[in-house]
Amino acid sequence: MSNYIVIYVTTGSIIEAKKIGRTLVKEKLIACSNIISPIHSIYNWQGKTCEDKEALMMMKTKKKLFKQIVKRVEELHSYDVPEIIAIPIIEGSSNYLSWINEETK
Repeated sequence: MSNYIVIYVTTGSIIEAKKIGRTLVKEKLIACSNIISPIHSIYNWQGKTCEDKEALMMMKTKKKLFKQIVKRVEELHSYDVPEIIAIPIIEGSSNYLSWINEETK
């Protein structure tokens, strides 16, 4: 099982994504966050189908920090139910994985 993960978080704006990303980097919970904006999201919420422009964060970190990251994102995020999902990094260059290790708690 991989010790490293990529976490996807969608936000309502690039400003919100940058705020969350900066906070998590400063707190050493993630090594970095890449932000793609805009993305177009289609989803059901409270009984209706919605279409919105959002920003997508892709954050690299250690698996053991996931629960702490969820807590912080939920504190910082404007959504009632933010998307916070993790995907294992099954392979990576040893230099990059070492960098993630050095830049996080």
